Amino acid sequence: MTRQGPMTGRVFAGRYEVGERIGVGGMAEVYTATDTTLGRVVAVKVMLPQYADDPDFARRFRQEAAAAANLQSPYIVNVYDWGHDDDTYYIVMEYIRGSDLKTAIQQRGAINQRKVAEIGAQVCQALTAAHQQDIIHRDVKPQNIMVQPDGNVKVMDFGIARAKNSTADKTTVVLGTAHYASPEQAQGKDLSAASDIYSLGVVLYEASTGELPFDGPDAVSVALMQVQDEPKPPREVNPDISPELEAIIMCAMQKDPARRFATANDLRMALNDFLGGRPLGATMPLAAASDGFTSAQTRVMAPVGTLDADATKTMPITPGVGAHAAGGAGGSRTYRSGNEKESMSGKKKAGIVAAVVAVLALIVAGVFAFGLGSGDKIDVPDVMGKTAEEAQLAIEQAGFKVGEVKNVYDDSAEPGTVVGQNPKGGEKAEKGSKINIDVSQGSEEIEVPDVSGMSLDDARKAITVAGFSVGETTKEYSDSVEEGKVMKQTPAAGTMAAQGSKVDLVISQGKDEIEVPDVEGLSLEAARAKIERAGLKLTQAGQQNSSSVDVDCVISQSPSSGTKVPEGSSVSVVISLGKEDTSVSVPNVVGETRDSAVSKLRNAGFIVDVDSDNSDTVEAGRVISQNVTGKAERGDRVLIVVSEGPAPVPTPTPPPSGGDGNAS
Repeated sequence: MTRQGPMTGRVFAGRYEVGERIGVGGMAEVYTATDTTLGRVVAVKVMLPQYADDPDFARRFRQEAAAAANLQSPYIVNVYDWGHDDDTYYIVMEYIRGSDLKTAIQQRGAINQRKVAEIGAQVCQALTAAHQQDIIHRDVKPQNIMVQPDGNVKVMDFGIARAKNSTADKTTVVLGTAHYASPEQAQGKDLSAASDIYSLGVVLYEASTGELPFDGPDAVSVALMQVQDEPKPPREVNPDISPELEAIIMCAMQKDPARRFATANDLRMALNDFLGGRPLGATMPLAAASDGFTSAQTRVMAPVGTLDADATKTMPITPGVGAHAAGGAGGSRTYRSGNEKESMSGKKKAGIVAAVVAVLALIVAGVFAFGLGSGDKIDVPDVMGKTAEEAQLAIEQAGFKVGEVKNVYDDSAEPGTVVGQNPKGGEKAEKGSKINIDVSQGSEEIEVPDVSGMSLDDARKAITVAGFSVGETTKEYSDSVEEGKVMKQTPAAGTMAAQGSKVDLVISQGKDEIEVPDVEGLSLEAARAKIERAGLKLTQAGQQNSSSVDVDCVISQSPSSGTKVPEGSSVSVVISLGKEDTSVSVPNVVGETRDSAVSKLRNAGFIVDVDSDNSDTVEAGRVISQNVTGKAERGDRVLIVVSEGPAPVPTPTPPPSGGDGNAS
C-alpha cells in the first residue's frame, strides 16, 4: 500500500518528484522520489516542518549534506544534492533497497558471527573514509547501517557528524543514541575517531549476541552504565561466539579510548584476520587482549620485566605463538580498564599464580642451564608443518626457546602452520638457544577492486589487473543499473581476499520485463488500475470518435497486449468520444413542385421515394408531405407525397329503364 506523506506529490528544484514516505526519524522524513532529469529513483530526506525554522537544526541538516557529500566510499550512502525549498530543507540521496541492521537483529536475533565480522569490516571502511577527512560520525548504530540484498552494507545519517577539530558544535547535550554512545560521549567530552570505534563495538556486540550490552529504563541510566559498568562478555550471552571475535569486540569497547583500536582500519584488519583464520595481528592492543585467546590465536607473553607495567598503556601483540593468556578462553572474565581491579574467583587466582610460578621456574631453569651447561649442543626438533602451538611445545620440550615468529604468506600451507624454521630440524644448536619460525597466513590477501557499473569486459580487465580472476557470471534484472553493466560482485569491493581467487559477477539485464495486459474496451479508470497493478504506467495518447466503443473507454493501446516491456514502462491508450454525429438537416420540401423537391433532397444527400395522393388544398404536382424532417444521416431515405389534385366527383347513376314507374 502506498504510504502518503505531507510531501507526497511535491517537486523539489523542478526535478525531484516526491513519492511515498518510507521512513520517519527524529528530525526528518524520508521519501522515495524520481529524479526526472536523470530518470532514476532516489531517496529524499525532508526536515520536519517544526524544525525548519530552528537555526540549530537547519545547520545540522545542512552539515549532514556537506559532510556526506564529501565522502566517497562504496560503504557510505551517496548524497547527490541538497537545497532549501520554501518552508523546508531537503537532501537527495542514493536509494538503498534492503533494511537496516537493527531490523535484522530484531527479526532474527543473534546473527552468524562471520556475517557480523563482514558487516563490521565494511563499516570500518566507511568510518576510515570519514576519519581520513577528520569527520567523526558520532551516531554509529544499527539503525544507520543499511543491509542490501547482496549482503553489503551502507552507512548513512551523518546528521550529527562534524569535523573533529570543529568548535562550533560544542553543546552540553549528549548527541547520538545512549545505547551506542561511548563513555566520553556520554560525559560530554571531546570526541575522536575512537568514539566511533566504541559505538561500532556495541553494534558488533548486539549483532553477535542479539542483546545490547547495556540497557535501562531511560537514556540517563544507560549513559551511566556506559561510563561506569563493564559489559558481560559476549560468550556468556552467546556461547557460539569465538574467543577471537569476543576479544575484538571487547577491545573496541574499552572504556579508555587509548586502549581501543588505534584506528577503524586497525579494527578492520583484526576482523579480516578473524575471518581468514589468522592469528590476530599487531593492530590488536595488548591491553584488551590480555584477558584471553584460544590456543589457535595465542599471543607472545610479555617479557618478565614488563609483567608489572602500567596496564593502561597499549602494546602491540606479536602475531604467532606464545604462552596462553591467563584464564584461557572458556572461563568467565572481567575485562580491565585503567587501574580498575579485576574480580576473580579463587580458582582463577590460583590458576594465575600457578602460571606465574611456572614461568619463574622456566626462567630459573634457563639461567641454570646457561650458567652450567653453556656450550652443550643438541638436536633441533623438526617443527615444519606443525601448528604454531605444537611447534612451541616441541621447541620448549627439546630445551630451546621460541625466537622470532614471522607471519608469511604461503599458498600451499594451511594458515597457522609452520612453513620455515631457523635453525632447521636435525641441526645442532646450543641448548636454551632460540629457534625462529615462520607461520603461514595462507594466501596473501589483497583488496578486491570495485567494478560496479563497469561493462563485463572492463570488469574482467580490472579484476585481472588487481590480481584476481573472474568466477561465475550471472544475470539479474535491475531497476537502477544499465543493461550489460555489473550490478553486484562477490567478494564485495574493498574487502580482502586471497590473491588469485575468483570474483563472481552479476550483470544487469536492465529492468524486469512485464507482459502488457489487454485493456481495450475497458473504461479509462479500469484500464489505469489494471496497468498499474502490472507495474506499468498509463498515459493517454488522445481521443477519437468510435461507432463501436462506448464513450470514455479504450479504443486502442500501445504497446499491444502480450508485449514484454521493462517494469515501469508507459502504456499509451486512445479513449473513445463515442459515435461521431454526421447527421445533416433535411430540407423542408412541402409545397414544392415534385421535381424541385426531389432535387433539393438529393442534393442534401438523401434517397428520395415518391408517392402520390389526392388533395383538395394542394395544387396537383406539389408536395403534400414528407416523412423525415429536422436532421438525418446522409444516405437515409425520405418519402414525399405529391398531390394529384382534388379527388374526382362521382357521376350519378341513371335509373333502370322499362315500365312507367308506377306501382301496379
